[in-house]
Amino acid sequence: MKNPLGNLMQQAQKMQEDLRKAQEELELMQVTGESGGGLVTIVMTGKREARKVTIDPSLVGEDKDMLEDMVAAAINDAVNKVGKMKKERMAEITAGLPIPPGFQMPF
Repeated sequence: MKNPLGNLMQQAQKMQEDLRKAQEELELMQVTGESGGGLVTIVMTGKREARKVTIDPSLVGEDKDMLEDMVAAAINDAVNKVGKMKKERMAEITAGLPIPPGFQMPF
């Protein structure tokens, strides 16, 4: 008969390795957040670093406050997409393991 604690330790080690690999993959991925129907877009990495901001020329010279709000909205959209992407990836890795509700992994 196998040792249940040994099995649990093996599962934990495998999960730790899977988490490390997933974190590396996620850091390389990019998402695009947008606002104003795509008039403002932000490309962001899985590390939540903005890589590119694109503003449609039709907005330049328009209301400055509106443009600032649209940039902020696009950033927030990108941040939310990164969070969703990480949550989905975490669910794939931890599927079938008894992890307490609300437990946060290190990414």
